[in-house]
Amino acid sequence: MSEGLHLPQMQEVLSVSNEIAAELASVSGSVLEALQKQLDCAIHLRGNRLTIEGEEEEVAAARAVIDELVQIAESGQEIGPGTVEAAMAALEETFDDRHLLDDVVWRHRGKKITPKTVNQKRYVDAIRSCTVTFGIGPAGTGKTYLAMALAVAALSERTVGRIILTRPAVEAGEKLGFLPGDLLAKVDPYLRPLFDALYDMLEPERLTAYIERGTIEVAPLAFMRGRTLNDSFIILDEAQNTTPEQMQMFLTRLGFGSRIVVTGDITQVDLPREQASGLIQVQTVLNGIDNIAFVGFGHEDVVRHKLVQRIVEAYKRHVEQTGSGRRR
Repeated sequence: MSEGLHLPQMQEVLSVSNEIAAELASVSGSVLEALQKQLDCAIHLRGNRLTIEGEEEEVAAARAVIDELVQIAESGQEIGPGTVEAAMAALEETFDDRHLLDDVVWRHRGKKITPKTVNQKRYVDAIRSCTVTFGIGPAGTGKTYLAMALAVAALSERTVGRIILTRPAVEAGEKLGFLPGDLLAKVDPYLRPLFDALYDMLEPERLTAYIERGTIEVAPLAFMRGRTLNDSFIILDEAQNTTPEQMQMFLTRLGFGSRIVVTGDITQVDLPREQASGLIQVQTVLNGIDNIAFVGFGHEDVVRHKLVQRIVEAYKRHVEQTGSGRRR
């Protein structure tokens, strides 16, 4: 900038609720400092008044990020420097955070299902634009729920003819052979979370009719072998518990007019320690292939109770400190 040339300066004062002010104040040494570092403007919090001072463009950018932080805090999520970095990265890509919640994936009983974080929005966009999408990250980041909402929307819009939801039936404490009932009764505990999410998105009578007609199929991964799945929206959940052979088998079920979403958390592998995880391996095998997207989630994307986010962070720190994480 040449000497004596000054761009217009402005000041904007925002009023936030006492609860949000307390949330920002509790982390002001990190969140607001991170904002000021990345945006050339001054940000001050006094009581419940937030003052932004600087050049017009920088103030507008800071306002967009702060609006997003306020929405995140109001939804009960924890905010921290990582949240700021995600929002700033989105701004650098000219992504407008203020419209994040405008992307309604599905509506049911007056409830709107929307992405609530930058990574969730990227995930939704990837599923819409790619044939195969992997969502990898900790519990509570909306990986499965958003994928299922998109599947129900695609079925409603008739862009696919059916939905197939599957999980590997991996024993995590209880052996399948010791559970009561026939095979379907034995695998029901593994598939129940998928049914619970479906009941959040469809009327029970409609869901029952879809299942009876085979329009929606919920089945263990073993049931996918030998099939070619055309005109389908296929979701593989808990994919960290697949072996590399199972992952290859599943991905090669892809037929014409179909799309696949694979979700999982590589920090919660229930396979024997000596057994490689298909979800960990596939990131290397399929990296860089066109029409396949990998979207990673972090603790800042957890949209459950704040305590869940803290639990995820605590375990992440433990793994980093002890080096006990799985590498295969």
